[in-house]
Amino acid sequence: MMTTTIGLDLAKSVFQVHGVSSEGQVTVRRKLRRAELMRFFRDLPPCLIGMEACATAHYWARELSALGHEVRLMPPSYVKAYLRRQKNDA
Repeated sequence: MMTTTIGLDLAKSVFQVHGVSSEGQVTVRRKLRRAELMRFFRDLPPCLIGMEACATAHYWARELSALGHEVRLMPPSYVKAYLRRQKNDA
């Protein structure tokens, strides 16, 4: 199954990656350290990546776009609707 869409939760040192196929099946669910993030996305075919627009989001959007991925930043008020719990949603 090919990953077509990824949700990326940005954090200080550990990033949460959740990917789904075009059928909606979960294909990726991983925690990555900062040093592993670019290597992970470099090995992945181009896909849609969504992340919350925060302080470092624009940096990561430029880096991931340079690898051929389509990146969409969402305002924090929109991301709030997707939370499962209050504090740590990943």
